[in-house]
Amino acid sequence: QVRLVESGGGLVQSGGSLRLSCAVSGFTRDVYARGWFRQDPGKEPEGVACIDNAAGTTWYADSVKGRFTISRDPATNTVYLQMNSLKPEDTAVYYCAARPRDIGHRVWQYNYWGQGTEVTVSS
Repeated sequence: QVRLVESGGGLVQSGGSLRLSCAVSGFTRDVYARGWFRQDPGKEPEGVACIDNAAGTTWYADSVKGRFTISRDPATNTVYLQMNSLKPEDTAVYYCAARPRDIGHRVWQYNYWGQGTEVTVSS
């Protein structure tokens, strides 16, 4: 079993920054790619950014390109999401996810999910 724990959410003003962290434990050999997704109440969850654990290949949603950066620390098996120039429309619960295959950015592609961390951007 794989366990994911997110941290780093909070309240920030528009234009501010936050860094989310996703720690993984358990059967980590089953984790090849990690992704960040977000969901606003009443909306479908959407992929934000993803990274391949081995090659470091990344994918970003168009809405966050140039503002968000996903990275990984192989030593601690932690994935980060640096979020800059935050906008009110970035407000959502952010989830970390993992899958035992290469990079993907669809919700249905991921097997393991964290509990989520809330991000609120005030205008």
